[in-house]
Amino acid sequence: MAEKARIMIVEDDPDLAELLQNFFTVQGYEVFSAAWGEEGVRLTREYVPDLVMLDIRLPDIDGYEVCRRIRTHRRTQDIPVIFLTEKRDRVDKLAGLELGVVDYITKPFDIQELRLRVRNVLRRAEQAPLTNRVTNLPEGILVEEKINGVLLSEQPWSLLAVEVRGLDGFRETYGFVNADDVLRAVTLMINNALREAGGENDFVGHLQENDFVILTDHAKAAAVQQRIETRIQQSMEYFYPMKDREKMQLPDARGHLQLVVTPLHSEEVNLADFARLREELERRRAAQL
Repeated sequence: MAEKARIMIVEDDPDLAELLQNFFTVQGYEVFSAAWGEEGVRLTREYVPDLVMLDIRLPDIDGYEVCRRIRTHRRTQDIPVIFLTEKRDRVDKLAGLELGVVDYITKPFDIQELRLRVRNVLRRAEQAPLTNRVTNLPEGILVEEKINGVLLSEQPWSLLAVEVRGLDGFRETYGFVNADDVLRAVTLMINNALREAGGENDFVGHLQENDFVILTDHAKAAAVQQRIETRIQQSMEYFYPMKDREKMQLPDARGHLQLVVTPLHSEEVNLADFARLREELERRRAAQL
């Protein structure tokens, strides 16, 4: 790694915390530590480490709640988490796996084994595929390269940015599994709309987890947009539990989802690169608020 990988340790046992901090500092990592769950959440958002080692039993909020908050914040949602715990029950491990925990170390542990596990987790994170873990759609550099290629070409193009607003609040209210199901459903409806109204060279990927981007034929963009909006709006209420469907129509309800589609066409704008395109999208979205 060109720079030191950052590790956040959230552990209320001062002796163990000091041991881990000293050991991993000597191994060449930049290490931060917290003894309380709330402090761990705050420092994780402040420093955005490459890995979090997290005790389940903490004096204020437990490790599960810390992990939930890490997963529901945009800056920290993809950070790998390793649980350090005295619990051995299968139910506890399943709870951790549901939250996206990548490893589960039971105390007492061998420090050299932990070192190897940390190294392997960080290597996997570095080599992560450039596709979204839930939808399997391209994201990151793949999307940036595709859009830059379109902008540099002389061919007319149309882009649709499809944002599912409120997904973080929905995830906090209804859980990770249901939020992932929303993303999968939206992906399916976008693909169906492209298959029915788009062209054979259409492209769909992610700008961010809740933000899809579609490149389609200039002449087909309006029809694709209409189908996407119609399908998703008609299905939106079914994302919620039956008992909440009526109240979730209120825009100020916690967990309320909103679909926002922002079109861009080459005939309207002259954009040099991906960064300028993102700026133009943000400007147009701000005008929609």
